[in-house]
Parts: sequence; structure tokens; C-alpha cells
Amino acid sequence: MIGVGAFGRNHARVYQQLAQQGDAVRLVGVVDADVSKADAVGREFGCRGFGSVEQLISTHSEVQAASVAVPTVHHLPVARLLMEAGIDVLIEKPLAASLAEADELIALALRLERIGQVGHLERFNSAVRATLPLITHPMFFEVHRLSVFTPRSLDVDVVLDLMIHDLDIVLSFVNSPVTEIRAVGLPILSPKVDIANVRLQFRSGCVANFTASRVSTERVRKLRFFQPRQYVSLDYGRQDVTVFSVGGDGAGVPSVNPQIGITKPPTVAAEPLHAELQSFLAAVRERSKPVVSLEQGRSALEVALDIVAAIAGHGKKVNLEGLGTRG
Repeated sequence: MIGVGAFGRNHARVYQQLAQQGDAVRLVGVVDADVSKADAVGREFGCRGFGSVEQLISTHSEVQAASVAVPTVHHLPVARLLMEAGIDVLIEKPLAASLAEADELIALALRLERIGQVGHLERFNSAVRATLPLITHPMFFEVHRLSVFTPRSLDVDVVLDLMIHDLDIVLSFVNSPVTEIRAVGLPILSPKVDIANVRLQFRSGCVANFTASRVSTERVRKLRFFQPRQYVSLDYGRQDVTVFSVGGDGAGVPSVNPQIGITKPPTVAAEPLHAELQSFLAAVRERSKPVVSLEQGRSALEVALDIVAAIAGHGKKVNLEGLGTRG
């Protein structure tokens, strides 16, 4: 486990839990530039702490896979060290700080024949998995991801911190190129954009509205979309899906309109990180393509960076700095 901040510590926790549950995996070490933190997390989860990737590799030549949860600007150099040492990697989102770095990661994995997965956690949310078989021709999305303020991940805009989860989901659902971006955002409690509203249009004709905030008074993670004769509402937090179908069978769920059938696909509440790491380990063992490939991580990053640029362009157009905002 490389990087043991909030995300990294959770990865270490789940790896240990998987081992205790009989999965063929062993957590041999955690790495952090803050050696005292690495030592503390190592003691907590029964492994050694190291101050650098080089120390880990020289001590444990048997390492086959690693999660990378360092700040985004360090993803490329850290993942490069690991892949060159023959280690497969799961890289937390966003994949890289730039498209050029993302392309280099993709090229490295291809040349070195390494498995590379991106940590888009919501792909493994049971509500998302239950929604996939329902998708026909989505035409309109409304997505909200609101969080209370915490002093983490402030090195990136809210688009790259929070909204990128939903960008990845919608891109996978729509499977069509983005043709237009309209975006506005504001820095509130940090020098970076803390709240943003975005409208994407796709070549398929689909339109998606996104709102992301890390300065909210409540926590909301919901995605809703419309497709012919159907409306689907997904709650990431509750891991719950409700489907409203015109002329459909309500399957016993009461409806105020007899023309609209309401169904709830079965979901099993489970920690998405468990499913994500199990999927990564399976790809490592089987040498198979991961559920969220580096290429897919690049696609989400490209749209996110275009949104960040659109927000900056909008800010200049309306002279936000002149109105007294920061950033």
C-alpha cells in the first residue's frame, strides 16, 4: 500500500480483511513519506512501514501488486517505479495530473505488460452494478454529489475530487463522445473550485447535468436518468435503485399512477472498496483486463480537465476575480 492517508489506510484495512477472510493475498508493507505514519499504520494492520517505494521493493522482492494513494502529482513517478519492478498497480482517481502523464502510464503498462486499474470506486457500488442491465438509451441525467467540507484532497478542484466519480459512471452508461461542455464553479473555502455545476452534451443526443460540492451542509450522492419509457433513480449511499416504467409491471410496489410500474432491482449492500480490491486482485491473478482500465481512467480525466478549463474560462468571462472571489 503506497500512501496511507485516509484512502490508503482504508485500502490497507481491506487488504488485511481479505486475508483474514481467506483470500489469497498478504499485506506485506505500507509506504508513506511520513515514516511515523507508515509505522503506525503498519503496526495497526500487521505489516512493516517504509518511507519509500525503493525500501519496500528491496525488502520484499515478492510483492506482486500495490495500491497507489499518494497525491495525484506523484501518481506517475510512483506507479512507474512499481511497474518497472514488475508490480501491478491500482491507482486512485484521478489517474494522473495531466493527459500526458496518463498517456505515459498507459504506455508503461503496455510495454511492461502490467495490470493497471483506476480507483473509480462507484463502479463497484452494488446500485451501479444493478443498474447496468437496465440501460437502453439514456437521454437525460441529473447527478448530485454533495459533501461537507474536510481538509483533504484540496490540491485539486471539486471536479477532480468528487465529480469525476459521476463523470466516469455517466461515460460508461452513455458510451458516446462528449460534444459540448458548459460549466461554472467557485472557490469557497479553499483556493480551488469547491462547488461546480456542469452540463454535458453527448453525440448520442444525451444531456447530463452534474452538481458537485464539498462545502455542503449535507451528504448527497444521487444519480437519476431518463430513457425511453423509463426513469431510473440511483442512490449511491443507500446502494438502492428504483425504476419507474411506463406500462410496466409494478411487481407489487405501490404506484400513484396505474400506468407507471415501479420496481426495485435487488441489491446487496456491501463496501464498494472490498469489491474493487477483489476485482483488482482477480485481474492480477488472471492477467485479465480490469473493470476500470487505465484508458477508461484517462477518458474520465480528459472530460474532467476540459470541465476545469471551461470553469476557468467562464470565471474570466464574468470577471469573478474582479468580484472578489479567490482562485
